[in-house]
Amino acid sequence: MAAALKVLLVSPDLMATSRVAGLCREVGATLETLRSVADAPHGGPHDVVLLDLQSLAEDPAVVVTRARLLVDSPAPAAGGSPPTIVAFGPHVARERLALARAAGADDVVSRGELLGGFAGLLKRWRPSAEPGSGGTSPDEP
Repeated sequence: MAAALKVLLVSPDLMATSRVAGLCREVGATLETLRSVADAPHGGPHDVVLLDLQSLAEDPAVVVTRARLLVDSPAPAAGGSPPTIVAFGPHVARERLALARAAGADDVVSRGELLGGFAGLLKRWRPSAEPGSGGTSPDEP
């Protein structure tokens, strides 16, 4: 049986954290949350890193760069590849999303796309991983 998909969410927004935690539970993925890219993750390595650009005040280029530094050091969890870095925010925040993409985010999606199509997005980002294959409950925010 494959290991559960491991998601790291960086967001100080408790509502976003709660919604993503519920989505992770639905697909059997584990979730670790950080309030800032200045915090250090403890449950890695991670498969997917989600960056909430609406709630993180820093420049998107700084957020993406710091996130990449946080998660690129340990060996990745699924298949030996580095984690997929995904920035998300309101669909009207096109400039912040574009800055995140230019800074090296692997993907950028709107908040609505993330919350409305989470399982499909996980398959797109980590096709070799298997959400729901023996995962445990996500950490509480």
